[in-house]
Amino acid sequence: MSRRQIFAKLSLMEIRFLGLSCFQIKGKKATVVTDPYHSSFGLKLPKASADIVTISHDHDDHNFFEAVSGTARRNKPFVISKPGEYEVAGVSIFGLPSFHDASKGRERGKNIIYVIEQDGLKLVHLGDLGHFLDDELLEEINGVDILFVPVGGVYTLNAKQAAEQVNKIHPKITIPMHFKMGKVTLDVAPVDDFLKELGEEKKQAVDKLIISYDKLPEEGETVVLNAKA
Repeated sequence: MSRRQIFAKLSLMEIRFLGLSCFQIKGKKATVVTDPYHSSFGLKLPKASADIVTISHDHDDHNFFEAVSGTARRNKPFVISKPGEYEVAGVSIFGLPSFHDASKGRERGKNIIYVIEQDGLKLVHLGDLGHFLDDELLEEINGVDILFVPVGGVYTLNAKQAAEQVNKIHPKITIPMHFKMGKVTLDVAPVDDFLKELGEEKKQAVDKLIISYDKLPEEGETVVLNAKA
């Protein structure tokens, strides 16, 4: 058994969906919140605390870090909004430059893909990715345990494109994001469109995912999370 497996058996990670592309990822030593959003998009971000906040790009539905409070470990979250390599509170984070569209950012600008290594798990948050990953980016994220993928289209990959990328990446667990829900005013498609493209039936959404390395499925699995918002 590898050190990763031994370490991971001791650590349960809890993942909650806060709406749009925002997740709260609670590990043994740190909590990460991804892409917190402003309430002007039909949802109000629930109260959230974190040691680390990642921002994929500077749009209001992804960059409202001021809404996230600190924890008992940190008075204020450490905010990451640029590509690069970071080590914070025992969490390794790699920000990989990408684009918000298929025209190298000429339409909607740049995007950051975050590779988060925490508690023996490798998580990848694609942000508002708007293009297919090239071989270099696919190599950078190789070995994904949990993939957060936008599926709503218009501003990001659409359902068909997202399914194609999932089939190429082969994550152990896929969590869709940035789709139509509740009172969201963004013109995005529902998550069921993505599930159809994967050849899966409509899934019962769950409130949270509790996972560790030794509990990862052998075959790829899609998990739809209820938004806490």
